[in-house]
Amino acid sequence: MRLLHYAAAVATASCFATGLAAPAPAEEVSGSSASLVKRAEDKSKNKYFHEPSGDDIMGHYDIRYFKGVVDYDERTDTLTHMIRAYLNFFRENGLDTWIAHGTLLGWWWNGKMLPWDWDVDTQVSGATLHHLGEKYNQTHNHYVSEDGKTKREYLLDVNSWIWERERGDGMNIIDARWIDLRNGLYIDITGLSETHPDANPGVWVCKNYHRYKTTDLYPLRESVYEGVPAKIPYAYDKILTEEYQQKALVLTAYEGHIWDPSAKEWQKTAEQDEKDKHDNEERMRKYKEAQEKEKEEKEKAEEEKSKEEKPEKEKSDKEDK
Repeated sequence: MRLLHYAAAVATASCFATGLAAPAPAEEVSGSSASLVKRAEDKSKNKYFHEPSGDDIMGHYDIRYFKGVVDYDERTDTLTHMIRAYLNFFRENGLDTWIAHGTLLGWWWNGKMLPWDWDVDTQVSGATLHHLGEKYNQTHNHYVSEDGKTKREYLLDVNSWIWERERGDGMNIIDARWIDLRNGLYIDITGLSETHPDANPGVWVCKNYHRYKTTDLYPLRESVYEGVPAKIPYAYDKILTEEYQQKALVLTAYEGHIWDPSAKEWQKTAEQDEKDKHDNEERMRKYKEAQEKEKEEKEKAEEEKSKEEKPEKEKSDKEDK
């Protein structure tokens, strides 16, 4: 197994947190010691984070800030600065977080994101997650790149269902997000909790059934990711092979990209570039069609409702006379 060695780096980009008014508090369950949100029968109504309808790519945008599918270069630029801002924010505030899943796999190859990835995955402990909710939820965080040329703003949004540490109805497996307000791309933040310390001590789980032993995670290792200091799980090699199998650490052609060992970079093929452009155009066309259809159906429903209410109103007016 190969271990990447990186020189220590000094983070020079800055994040400044400014508190904003939080949304209206969720309705509490009577008699509960925690602010528990009442579960709706229609489980889709329990979902906190929402994404544009469509395929998996559309699912990597927060619908509140979605303006259209960005191209390859903008996505790369967005995710690169977003993870730098996120890691710097956590380090500056003395908070532990570490990279996970595909983001960790990208670190293993060259300390960077996998260029075909659409989001960034990080993890925190359950205690850190609740601290984020209490102190930093709904804060806007301003970032300036090291060269001063790039300025961005990010929302740290903590899911109101963080009190529920098991999967539940599956609508809220993501505990928090760090969102780019320009286009809606985000970092998924997942909390790990020791949910059954009596039966399974030292086993940490997230709501999506990923399980880790304490010795898999701690002590966290110091490294570098996208040019800034970052933490990775202690047994990163074990975690990666269990999640992606050994082939993910040696396969040099994937998702229209070829590994260039001399440059230590994934290079996108011309064929994949053309495919991405076509897919993005088709994706936006279908999204706009779905939006138009939804608008038409809503207008039709309102018209039908108005027709039904009109006779009742006329009858009421006659009785008043």
